[in-house]
Amino acid sequence: MNNIINYESSIFEGIKHIDEKGNEYWLARELQKVFEYSKWENFHNVIKEAIISCKQSGYNIDDHFPEVGKMVRTGDSIRRIVDFKLSRLACYIIVQNGDPRKEIIALGQTYFAIQTRKQELSEQDYSLLSEDDKRLYTRELTRKGNLKLNQTAKKAGVKNFDKFHNAGYKGLYNGETADDIAKRKRLRYREDILDNMGSSELIANMFRIDLTEQKLRKENIIGEGNANNTHYKVGKKVRETIEELGGTLPEDLPTPEKSIKELEKNNNITSIYVE
Repeated sequence: MNNIINYESSIFEGIKHIDEKGNEYWLARELQKVFEYSKWENFHNVIKEAIISCKQSGYNIDDHFPEVGKMVRTGDSIRRIVDFKLSRLACYIIVQNGDPRKEIIALGQTYFAIQTRKQELSEQDYSLLSEDDKRLYTRELTRKGNLKLNQTAKKAGVKNFDKFHNAGYKGLYNGETADDIAKRKRLRYREDILDNMGSSELIANMFRIDLTEQKLRKENIIGEGNANNTHYKVGKKVRETIEELGGTLPEDLPTPEKSIKELEKNNNITSIYVE
């Protein structure tokens, strides 16, 4: 899974800019090409939707979507074209409103989601965290993600949530159910498998959870069978992406010695970092 993160970083970090005050930003015209929108008008419409979402969430638009002009030469004339100086949050909202059928949009959703979440570490560098702290952090994200996924799945008509979640695990783990995973990890009866994953395996599952929720919601998928099938396909697609990028498949990642519950107990905490 780290290969996915590195691949995303090479794409999106490569076009990141830093202004004179040290603030990072991305230019919309450059993101348009990365996200494979051939026409500016189509990408501009996605930006407009993101601006509405940003405003409805209570953010100041001028802080995240300032419009900037750019002079370009077309033939013998020079004209001004519209561009936007986008914050990381703006990019995150844009990919949430993008076409989920584009693989690069899916990668962007994961990259900006993870990077935006990392900013919630109160200036603590994620890369400098210990593996245990990374696990605590990503486990909390999967808790919140599963809650949101369950709410969306319920609206889609899901009633048997064990079957629904097993569909996702089967796709990601090459046919293994939650029980199969638990047995392979040699866990006790009803011990949570997500509590017994390393940070890389948790990130793979966070990817699966987030993309499934988005697909159910944006494509307005209705029916328990359709929702289960969607979860399976997303899990399988995540697995295929890991394979294509030469990453370690989730079932081949080591099981940590201590569960999340043990880490929380030892540190006398119930959650970490995520508001």
